[in-house]
Amino acid sequence: MEPSKDISRLIEIMAALRDPETGCPWDIVQTFETIKPYTIEEAYEVADAIERKDLHDLCDELGDLLLQVVFHARMAEEAGAFSFGDVVQAVTAKMIRRHPHVFAVSGASTPEAVKAQWDDIKRQEKQERAERRARHGHTEDFKAGHLGSVQRSFPALTEALKLQERAAKVGFDWSEPGPILDKIEEEIGELREALKAKDREKVADELGDLIFAVVNIGRHVDADPEQALRGTNTKFRRRFSHIETSLEQQGQDLGGASLDQMEALWQAAKAIERQIG
Repeated sequence: MEPSKDISRLIEIMAALRDPETGCPWDIVQTFETIKPYTIEEAYEVADAIERKDLHDLCDELGDLLLQVVFHARMAEEAGAFSFGDVVQAVTAKMIRRHPHVFAVSGASTPEAVKAQWDDIKRQEKQERAERRARHGHTEDFKAGHLGSVQRSFPALTEALKLQERAAKVGFDWSEPGPILDKIEEEIGELREALKAKDREKVADELGDLIFAVVNIGRHVDADPEQALRGTNTKFRRRFSHIETSLEQQGQDLGGASLDQMEALWQAAKAIERQIG
């Protein structure tokens, strides 16, 4: 088996890996549920390569993500549900349908008109999906209603942001950041009360409300909360690495250092960042 730029080779490789007699013991026993975490992980790896502006890694990570699509499609084909070709046909049909201004006759000639047209087509597709689900006996539809287009599978921060964006489209929104800051203060107070009561369930509930409000302030100041938090995570990694390296230079390890020592080194890392600018 030789590598190839032809997608059919990747499909052949996956079929060989899943062969019950001669395939890979690990690949054979996988299911949609066991592969799902890897699919999500690979999508994050793609995002990470983009953020690092590493196009070589991006090529590699896109391949890993494509493998996940092929893997799921192979398992579906084995179950008699659909094949990789069906996946390709579905998405190409969708893109052609949603771009009549490119592939057919349409009066949409501005970005705003194209967006309105796109939303109208998606509404039609939502209705068709609801009818299809009803025919197959699927009565519970998380994609129903105004918020239905927001995927429940998104990371929680992203889902919160998109829920708020959808609600804002029909006027359910604050007009400026000020009241949101008041709401954040209110949620902090409620979290304090839950902590005093030592009610773990209430603490989790109030913490969620607080995070949701913080996401909202990010939306109003045009700062994507997911990206803002990733930036903070990177900063935390950098500063903590400074603590670890500094302690090693002093002949110490993290486990033997006091909190005061680590805090002093953390502040030193911050000072270095300010000097660098």
